[in-house]
Amino acid sequence: MAEELPTQTFRVTRADLIRYAGASGDFNTIHWSDRIAKSVGLPGVIAHGMYTMALAGRAVSTWAGAPDAVVEFGVRFTRPVPVPDTDEGTEVVVSGVVKEVTDDGLTKIELTATCQGEKVLSLARATIRKR
Repeated sequence: MAEELPTQTFRVTRADLIRYAGASGDFNTIHWSDRIAKSVGLPGVIAHGMYTMALAGRAVSTWAGAPDAVVEFGVRFTRPVPVPDTDEGTEVVVSGVVKEVTDDGLTKIELTATCQGEKVLSLARATIRKR
């Protein structure tokens, strides 16, 4: 049976999106304006896809014991992460299952990231070198 890794939950607020926009330079209005986000068919403001990916990457580096132990990491974006204009925001929940440990000491992990019970990333996989 595959080993399940401890689930990690990340809170995401509008303030986080503002900080990420400043750090990344991605000031697309769908990440801060409900009016614009809704006008293009979104449920409201959504988190940056790369921010969502970074949360999953943070989970992987925690499981690995250090960021430099992550050998490979990739995802596809499935659904947006809606972030309501509340103090609580929303949560992204990341879980992982060890799929293989290679002879050369690499651990291959399959990830699941959800928000409000919906998968937000697909084909999410990582390879780590255990420390």
